[in-house]
This record gives sequence, C-alpha cells and structure tokens, in this order.
Amino acid sequence: MSSVRTVLGDVRPEDLGVCDAHDHLFISSPQLPGQELNDATAARAELEAFRAAGGASVVQWTPVGMGRRAADLPLLSRAAGVHVVCATGLHQAAHYTPESLGELRGRLADVFVSELTEEIGTSGVRAGLIKVAGGFHALDAHARWTMTAAAEAHHATGATVAVHLELGTGALDVLDLLCGELGVPPHRVILGHLNRSPDFTVQRQAAEAGCWLAFDGPSRAHHATDWRMPDAVRTLAEAGFGHRLLLGGDTVVAGARSVDGGPGMPYLLRRVRPRLALVLGEDLVDRIFGANPALAFAVEWH
Repeated sequence: MSSVRTVLGDVRPEDLGVCDAHDHLFISSPQLPGQELNDATAARAELEAFRAAGGASVVQWTPVGMGRRAADLPLLSRAAGVHVVCATGLHQAAHYTPESLGELRGRLADVFVSELTEEIGTSGVRAGLIKVAGGFHALDAHARWTMTAAAEAHHATGATVAVHLELGTGALDVLDLLCGELGVPPHRVILGHLNRSPDFTVQRQAAEAGCWLAFDGPSRAHHATDWRMPDAVRTLAEAGFGHRLLLGGDTVVAGARSVDGGPGMPYLLRRVRPRLALVLGEDLVDRIFGANPALAFAVEWH
C-alpha cells in the first residue's frame, strides 16, 4: 500500500491535504552566506502561518549536508499541526566542501537508502524523497554521480527523485539520464523550477514523458516566474497535463520568510492559489494542491 513518509511516520496519501510541494524550513550553504534558514522559532512561526492560510503539509527539499536539522522537524510538525516530509539527497557541488564530498565517494547510494529506510542520525526521522540537482543547460560529472546514486536508491526503496533544475534548464537531459539510462520510472521523477525557464515546448515534452512538473518559488520581478507562470500552467492543463503539476514556495533565505517580511509559505495560498484559480478554475487548483502531491510523494516502500 502506498504511503507518504513524513517526519512523524508514514501517512495515507489522502491525509496529506493542501501541500506545499517544495520548500525549506532549514537550509544553509556557502552560496548563501548570512542568509541561512537556521532559526527553529521562525520555522515554527512560518509553519503556523502556512497552517493558518489553509496549508496542511510541506515537503522540505533540503538534502544531506545543508543544515536540514532533521531532529527538529518532528517537534515543529507536531507544534504547528502540519505534515512535514524530509529529503535525503545531494545538491550541486558548489554547496559543499571538497572534503565533505570526498567522504561520500563510493557510498552515496548507501547513504540515501539508509536515510530513507532508517532514522537520520538519532533524529527518529526517515527521509521521504531524494533531492538532486542538474546544472545550467547541462549535467556535469557531479550531477551524473548524484543522479546515479539517486536512481540506485530509488530502485532499492521506490522513493521519488526530486530534481533542482538550474534556472529551470536541462529538463530533457535529466529525463534522458534518470529515466532513459538509469531506469527510474518517469512518474517517480519531479522536475523543479520549470517556471524559471518558460519554454512551453520543453515543459510539454517533459509532461509527455510522464514526470511531475513543479512550479516553485515566487521570484524577483525581472525573472519569469510570477507573471508567466499562470500561462505556463494553463497551457499544460489545456494540453491535458493538469494531473502532472505541482506547486511550491521554495523559501531559501531568511528574508523570504513571511514572518521576516517576505512572501514565505503562506504566499503560495494567499496569492498564487487565487491567481491560478482565475485561469484554471477551482477544481484543477484543488487537484494541484491536493491529489497531485499525494500521488507524487506516495510510495509503495520496498
């Protein structure tokens, strides 16, 4: 039977409720100096604000070695009354030291499998998805290494593989590798940040392949995210791919939290949802926030 693996244990897919399919409660990286998400009190307040806006679950894509603070997640989930899913996986090489990457050579897939099937450290938490990343219009050796390990972990556990697309690019290269060469079923792959490269042709090709398409994160005004995203989602829905769409907030710096004056998690429901409802209708928007993530993250765990 399929279930979604949350930080408080496995739950039925239909219990996931209104879902932010890609976000972060904690994250740190040398690429984000001084902007880390590392405040547990703020994380709880953000979850509570999301809950007050009608949210019921959040999928945290923070992977190994980026300050995900797995041990704090069960406490926050209980306190806020929001389901939280924790990721394993590995981001781009720039987010790590050469030494930390060297320690993972030859055992990366084993780390992923262990975190999906056993507790992460002494946190009591098991991961519920695998997060990896591509590069800008390309897959370098690091991306191929991490995606190969992710595919091995998927085959061992059934877990979904969620992919950060750099500026929304490289979607078809990722699918060629993960689904073509490495045999991950397309319905177990999520492509993130497609909103950042509004190429409707590539988006449709990815949808036709059978993967999940994630439109995640309000962006700066000079980016393509907000003002083109409704058209992209409508185009895909009208082509018959409304059942493959996901939405997320992707809060990655402290100033972006709603409790710190930014849009944060509630923005997804407060502003993005009603805007999409105008172009898609309430029924499809309900599906994108509910039934779709329930299917995307529900796994028949091995």
